[in-house]
Amino acid sequence: MRMNTFSKVFLTTLTKPYLMILGIDIGGANTKVASSDGKLIELHYIPLWKNTKLPELLLDISARLRPEKAGVVITGELADCFPDKDSGISYIIDAVNNAFSDAYFLDSSGIFTKEKKRELAAANWMASALLVGKEYTDCIFVDIGSTTTDIIPIRKGMPCAGRTDFNRLKNSELVYTGVLRTNIAAILDKVMLGGAACRISSELFAITADAYMVLGMIQEDEYTCETPDGAGKSLPDARRRLARVVCADLSEIGDDELVLIAQQVMETQVRAVVGALREVAERHSIRSIVACGLGEFLAKKAAEELGFDVVLISEKYGKEISKVFPAYAVARLLSEC
Repeated sequence: MRMNTFSKVFLTTLTKPYLMILGIDIGGANTKVASSDGKLIELHYIPLWKNTKLPELLLDISARLRPEKAGVVITGELADCFPDKDSGISYIIDAVNNAFSDAYFLDSSGIFTKEKKRELAAANWMASALLVGKEYTDCIFVDIGSTTTDIIPIRKGMPCAGRTDFNRLKNSELVYTGVLRTNIAAILDKVMLGGAACRISSELFAITADAYMVLGMIQEDEYTCETPDGAGKSLPDARRRLARVVCADLSEIGDDELVLIAQQVMETQVRAVVGALREVAERHSIRSIVACGLGEFLAKKAAEELGFDVVLISEKYGKEISKVFPAYAVARLLSEC
């Protein structure tokens, strides 16, 4: 099983007796792992819809880390390899229980359970919001990841968002935009170049990871998903893919124009987050944000545009915990039960 840098670093320390509470966030594309003390962090790109290796990954994690208990949140049940959410939940729970002897699942009401039930669907935001609410009792929690943006109002320490993705989409508490996997053609229909509007091709030529590589907002090791063309993740690769968005190649378009395209991707995403934040903020009379995720920088830009106070999880717990915050949060919550 391929492991990232963090996995390799901590393998040497785990030969000692160590009673670990582990948190696992199983999404459709990424499985994130963190210990309750924040000393161990792993992020694995395991797309559930592509001959998934999730069961093998979980067995590997269990054998290597030997946790005392595992707290789990699930968001991968929506993957289109499953006929419905119940099937997805059942598959993921079976894989977890086969790997870990003592696993607990957090539901969308914030309750730990060992039962298979519908309320386990899309509950990772609940873990994060409950932990944030212990310190920031009135705020909007924002998590911008590879694919989606969670916008969760917290009042008197308790999250008060819709309990399903469907309801959260209707309430602007979920925006389907992220900093890695979002197709640029789903964000822009035109881009301004040389003072003129240029239409966008509707192909999957480039994703937001390519735009943020060009802007220097992410590094190559943070490009943790597949590339649209199956090629590399270097800056030249990202530039080549971004050029194709306007049906060009690098002989027709220069670096300055590619930066302009990437900047408009970011500006459009920020506007989408601003619009949802404004709606949630007005509904709950809240003007402060606590933000996490690889796309924390977008949340900060949105908060500044709205004139809201903002706290960054990366500044409180570190950048790596910010990237896997739901996993860390569910581990912390289980350790405090």
